[in-house]
Amino acid sequence: MRLNVRRIASKFRPARSARLPLAQGAAYHPSRSKARSFMMRRTPAKVYGQIGTLEVRLARSRGDVRRAQRLRYRVFYEEMSAIPDATTMLNRRDEDPYDAICDHLLVVDRGAVPKTRQRWPRRARAVGTYRVLRQDIAERHGGFYTQSEYDIAPLIARKRETHKFMELGRSCVLKPYRNRRTVELLWQGIWTYVREHGVDVMLGCASFAGTDPNEHKMALSFLHHFASAPDEWQVRAHDHLYRDMNLLPAEEVDQRAALKALPPLIKGYLRLGAYVGDGAVVDQQFGTTDVLIILPVEAIDSRYFDHFGAPNQSAASVAMRPRSEMI
Repeated sequence: MRLNVRRIASKFRPARSARLPLAQGAAYHPSRSKARSFMMRRTPAKVYGQIGTLEVRLARSRGDVRRAQRLRYRVFYEEMSAIPDATTMLNRRDEDPYDAICDHLLVVDRGAVPKTRQRWPRRARAVGTYRVLRQDIAERHGGFYTQSEYDIAPLIARKRETHKFMELGRSCVLKPYRNRRTVELLWQGIWTYVREHGVDVMLGCASFAGTDPNEHKMALSFLHHFASAPDEWQVRAHDHLYRDMNLLPAEEVDQRAALKALPPLIKGYLRLGAYVGDGAVVDQQFGTTDVLIILPVEAIDSRYFDHFGAPNQSAASVAMRPRSEMI
């Protein structure tokens, strides 16, 4: 007897009406997501930068988004400690309802085309990804994902008249590509996107591996004492999730050792001028200890503008190629 895999999988899928944890008074519009998906299928690739065979582009099809989801599954669930539910395990994709309303940046290797049964079109290998969500879109669909861990609503309310926010999340890079040029391409894509949309503040969670904050007490204490956000930018983890980062007195923190112990992504944010929120949050599903990163554009070290362009410059020119020319 042959099993109907689709029928079995459907039993584990959430109801369509439960797509997002909507804020009070917010409404989700599935028709808008369908229209967005249709447009994604018809829009040519938007390329933000290239180094050698690596290229950073904005996802423009459902297939592109699935490639990002499969990459996230490989990194979060196969390499790291995330725990998949039945649907995630069956589909081998890391996906959630926010994927439908976010934009997705992809770094692809055009020199590493995977073998497929289909001869054309061939697709380059997805090796890095970032998920971005602008404030105007988030507020139409229930708010930012970060709000589930940190109380960012008061900060956004205080800055509403002067600052536009954007959430960064689900960042990952395939292990063989975890090097400076891949990270540089991802940042080039993010920065070009930020300038295109007039974003003033980037925020989101960055993670340490493992669910015991004490394993990272030197690094967390360093962030608490030396990278904490000033009062006007301060955000605190929700009380029921809050884990104290002040695990060592400031005089006992070996700053050199702490910097060495920081994950590269967090270290990169700090170099740019980012702040860190108050309190860590343990994410049991992903097997991580999260900290909140707050990066106002006005706080970014100006030396980086020589390479990527100043905030008040017009957006960098991007390559536009028809879909038939994509690898």
